Amino acid sequence: MEELKNLLLSEGANLIGFSDLNGITTNKEMPFGISVAVKLPSKLIKSIHKGPNIFYYEEYYRINDLLDRIVTKGTEYLIKNGYKAFAQTTTTVIQTDDYKTALPHKTVATRAGLGWIGKCGLLVTKEYGSGIRISSFLTNAKLKCGNPVEKSFCGNCIECVKNCPGTAVSGKLWNVKMERSKLIDVNKCKKVARALAMERINKEITLCGKCFEVCPYTIKYMNSEK
Repeated sequence: MEELKNLLLSEGANLIGFSDLNGITTNKEMPFGISVAVKLPSKLIKSIHKGPNIFYYEEYYRINDLLDRIVTKGTEYLIKNGYKAFAQTTTTVIQTDDYKTALPHKTVATRAGLGWIGKCGLLVTKEYGSGIRISSFLTNAKLKCGNPVEKSFCGNCIECVKNCPGTAVSGKLWNVKMERSKLIDVNKCKKVARALAMERINKEITLCGKCFEVCPYTIKYMNSEK
């Protein structure tokens, strides 16, 4: 699948991983997943030190659209080559009332070995920290998959815990069997993030970013961009 990987990179992906989702997904027709990550510009991450801003708002939607395009292109490539495929885009993924999806992008990513779930509930990668947005697509093409990550590498770090405006982060270390609610109170996070966005940019949207801004792995990425 080197050709597929090169296609995704040419469309704008920064990280790509292949995952075996047998026993994870209920979609038995397409038990393999492709995880795609796009890094956030370091200047964007630096800009949100005092809270969300219009630049972040505009980039949020631009990168979402980019991710939709990347996974759609990947899906089209697989179908053209005789495989089944399904793109988990912003228009096809259904979110429940408690902000969950049937197969989270983060699950596909951790099963592909791209990273782990941080204390704030976000995917953390060694390359970009949590300064990324992710998407995924499914297929029946048998892929050479990465090694799943099943535990956290956050250690004793509590930067996201200390700096969360909504005090929504519990500080617990993630493992593959842990429920999201043990890590973060999503309702508290959403309430404060939306209030901040309304105050700073007059937009009713869940937009904060403090947890990924202060992550040491994200800071390492930003420093490498200098």
